[in-house]
Amino acid sequence: MSAAWIRPRRPAVLGAGAVVAALLLSACGSGGTSGGGGGTNFVLGKDGISTAEKGERAQVPDLSGETVAGKQLDIASFKGKIVVLNVWGSWCAPCRAEAPNFEKVSKDLQGKGVQFVGINVADPQVRSALAFEEQFGVTYPSLYDPSSKLILRFRKGTLSPQAIPSTLVVDREGKIAARSLAALSEEKLRKMIAPILAEK
Repeated sequence: MSAAWIRPRRPAVLGAGAVVAALLLSACGSGGTSGGGGGTNFVLGKDGISTAEKGERAQVPDLSGETVAGKQLDIASFKGKIVVLNVWGSWCAPCRAEAPNFEKVSKDLQGKGVQFVGINVADPQVRSALAFEEQFGVTYPSLYDPSSKLILRFRKGTLSPQAIPSTLVVDREGKIAARSLAALSEEKLRKMIAPILAEK
């Protein structure tokens, strides 16, 4: 590995550290902050869920890499399905509270073209993430993103994850349709997915 290759990577590492710090500052709260209007093309509902109409949605960035279980995963392989992305950390109490809801809804909707994918962030030891999945019986895959480099790929001004936990619903065309920046009950999670599931 040459020094010339290492040097350009340093700002990215520092940027990832800043993102992790920002996520941790807003992490594990009971609610999140969000904006609508101002040219952002999304609307924040009374339930705290932000949505974007068809034609106003941003493409989800490249989210690929190694999972917590050590396998390779690229969410682009799920195009044609609705993808529910959940950003979580094993140390995050609201993430632990919502985990059983996500597993239940994932199982209920897997036959309806809905794929759940987690993004595990800020867990320096993969064993902590594995223990979380085992404790809560999580069967869907999670990308392992300890430095939040995947989170950095979301464009500013889009429905991007800005807290831990965050949940995004990606439509069948690979575009971000809805976002929550707070832990979700089973009812709220189903309500968030339902309009996208009903789209033709």
